[in-house]
Amino acid sequence: MVTSKMIQKRPSKWVSWIGGIAFTFFIAFLGYLLAKVPGFDHIGQLACAIIIAVAYRQFFGYPEIIRSGIAFSSKRLLRAAIILYGLKLNIDTVLSDGLGLLVRDVGVIIFAIFMTIWLAKVFKADKNISLLLGVGTGVCGAAAIAAVAPIIKAKDEDTAIGVGIIALMGTVFAIGYTILRPILPLDSIEYGMWAGISLHEVAHVALAGAPAGEDGLAIALLAKLGRVFLLVPLCFILIFIMKRKNKDTDESGAKIEFPWFLVGFIILSVLGSYVFGHSIPVSDNVMEGVFTLTTWLLTAAMVGLGLNVSLRDLKDRAMRPLAAMTVTSILLSVIAYFII
Repeated sequence: MVTSKMIQKRPSKWVSWIGGIAFTFFIAFLGYLLAKVPGFDHIGQLACAIIIAVAYRQFFGYPEIIRSGIAFSSKRLLRAAIILYGLKLNIDTVLSDGLGLLVRDVGVIIFAIFMTIWLAKVFKADKNISLLLGVGTGVCGAAAIAAVAPIIKAKDEDTAIGVGIIALMGTVFAIGYTILRPILPLDSIEYGMWAGISLHEVAHVALAGAPAGEDGLAIALLAKLGRVFLLVPLCFILIFIMKRKNKDTDESGAKIEFPWFLVGFIILSVLGSYVFGHSIPVSDNVMEGVFTLTTWLLTAAMVGLGLNVSLRDLKDRAMRPLAAMTVTSILLSVIAYFII
């Protein structure tokens, strides 16, 4: 009798797991299609998929029957995406050509995080969402938020809200940069530096940097890579702070789980910078395929997070962090303009 029950339960677990993963990729595909529609094409696949996932949750509720697969996407696939994201970081280029920009990048990250946190206190905004937005604004958008979220033990809902806001506002700012490009007294290199050290996502930097030509875009991406490079030390600093905080406030000593995916991120960064394409020949098509896979994994993971968002709480919890992040982004753009 016990054996028959166990046999009956096993298929349901596998169906829940596989079905949940498949569902997140299906919504990711819908996001991909929506991103092709004029108007949504500037927002991008990631934000479109989150919008659909949040809308599904509000109209149909959370699909409990496939919860295990959705949770796998939002956690495991997310970590896999961050690891693969390391291939986009060329350490050698950052260290050899971008040291001057790296100093500015450090200042940008410090300013973005502390200004957002300070404004969050002034606006009485949610602390975790505001911290995630500060990190996303200062470093590299969704990837930075996803990397930091488990360290500060942010809820899945908070992570999804942060990613959605970053994707939306980053797109607005990137389009604004392209509009301002013809009227600003900046040459292509200066404009590229400005975009690279102040915009949110790598995709936003690419969008805004394109009008500056090949040289302007190259320097913009180099400045952005410096901020991606600084994600790792930032995460370790946050781990240290969280451990000290827990030690001071919790005698039971709640442990911070070490983010092993950051080790994978570092390893692939080193391989991508010094091995692939050098000791081991790798074609551009293969690397492009890996980058595409990274985007899809990250999108599916964000769908899993987006399904946890309740719009009933969104208005009360998201508007004030959004205000803090918007003010920070405006100030960052102005300050970056004068330090390039």
